[in-house]
Amino acid sequence: MDEKLSLLRAAGHPLRLRMLSLLTGVELSAAEVARELDLTHANASYHLRLLENAGLLVIAGEERIRGGVAKRYRYAWRQDPDAGPPSPEDDEVHTRAIAEELVRRRRLRADGPAIVSDAEMWVEPEIWQRVHDLVQEASGLLHDNARPPRTEGTIHVNLTASAFVMGDGE
Repeated sequence: MDEKLSLLRAAGHPLRLRMLSLLTGVELSAAEVARELDLTHANASYHLRLLENAGLLVIAGEERIRGGVAKRYRYAWRQDPDAGPPSPEDDEVHTRAIAEELVRRRRLRADGPAIVSDAEMWVEPEIWQRVHDLVQEASGLLHDNARPPRTEGTIHVNLTASAFVMGDGE
């Protein structure tokens, strides 16, 4: 695999997907990510570096800790709209990782309201555009309002969405 991973290939690992979710609402060091996800510091650092090299994380700051310098990472979730489509291989790796991560998250589901929807159908383009815009708005609303894990007054939630126009092939 190339030294510099593509965005989707870098995010196409269940652990790295969890890191991106974790770093949406807070800036954390590798040690803090390791504690939150029950990893070794070395393992957390390795995956954080891959995500940073792919441009998915930004360095939000640095702090001195016990004679060293710890980087604080944040997920740059708003991606460049001009980046172009991913390769089919990268897209498949990312989709499989999302599916695997969704199974893990589903096991953690608490009692309460939930929406599960799966659809492959034909609709008018205007309806499709409205659905696309609503899903994008919901995703942005959650990302923009994410808080650090276990913040008082928050609940742990999941939104996994994959919405796209289908080709005519079977």
